[in-house]
Amino acid sequence: MFTIAALYHFTRFEDPAALQGPLQTKCESLGIYGSLLIAKEGINGTISGSRDGIDAILAHLRSIPGCADLEHKESTASLPPFPRMKVKLKKEIVTMGQPDVDPKARVGHYVEAQDWNELILAPDVAVIDTRNDYEVGIGTFEGAIDPDTKSFREFPKWWEDNKDRFHNKRIAMFCTGGIRCEKSTNYLLSQGVEDVYHLKGGILKYLEDVPEADSKWDGECFVFDARVSVGHGLKEGPHQLCYACRRPILPADKENTQYEHGVACHQCADETTAEDKDRFRERQKQIHLARERGEQHMVGYDGN
Repeated sequence: MFTIAALYHFTRFEDPAALQGPLQTKCESLGIYGSLLIAKEGINGTISGSRDGIDAILAHLRSIPGCADLEHKESTASLPPFPRMKVKLKKEIVTMGQPDVDPKARVGHYVEAQDWNELILAPDVAVIDTRNDYEVGIGTFEGAIDPDTKSFREFPKWWEDNKDRFHNKRIAMFCTGGIRCEKSTNYLLSQGVEDVYHLKGGILKYLEDVPEADSKWDGECFVFDARVSVGHGLKEGPHQLCYACRRPILPADKENTQYEHGVACHQCADETTAEDKDRFRERQKQIHLARERGEQHMVGYDGN
């Protein structure tokens, strides 16, 4: 069994590049796999490993100046969730493209998972899903508004175009683990919205803590690892990935005539050229040749 830790923390790193190499080495020495993003505004990522390894790397992260209060959420997987470890330098740990947004200054009101249902059922509350369209497509809260954005960078424009819809409404926002709402609530506050709330710990915390019988969640929650989706109790869901467009698909979608393993699915078959598809076929060929040579690949990483 693999332990998975999803984490983020906003703090000020004057020299993120100085952290990259040592952190990569530390993760590798502990057998940690996954991805960590470092920027001047903080750290974000999802990692996996043994119980002892995860405990050790979390202790190490919290020893970094400014990270003592770093929080994380845990789940488990039966298969390796990631193929390798990458520590990357970024301009933002979650890209919104708004340089004046500063979650360290102020954010919306945190709402605990057990109090979320009461809030979102209130008639004066508008509930907004801040995730991308393909994430929303496999699950969201009952009655939530889908901005239909393809990236978080599109959210500010969506708000500007739609803000008049929410006059005299309290705004409740949610995302997978909470990080996007740190920025989106700060952004709305800067735009003059007074009553802004967000789900503390995100959907993952809600699915972990709220009994399915009491849940207002409909569907599965997309996650950025080999599990693809999780449901109540953070149990692995039925979804897989199309390894051409990286969108979630169900096993039945593989019966669609547009599906070709690693090349196209019904969602992206018309979005790529014949040259693109030839390139994807060559990629699949190289993956299989590597396996024949005995090179290790994460189970499920290429859809097998």
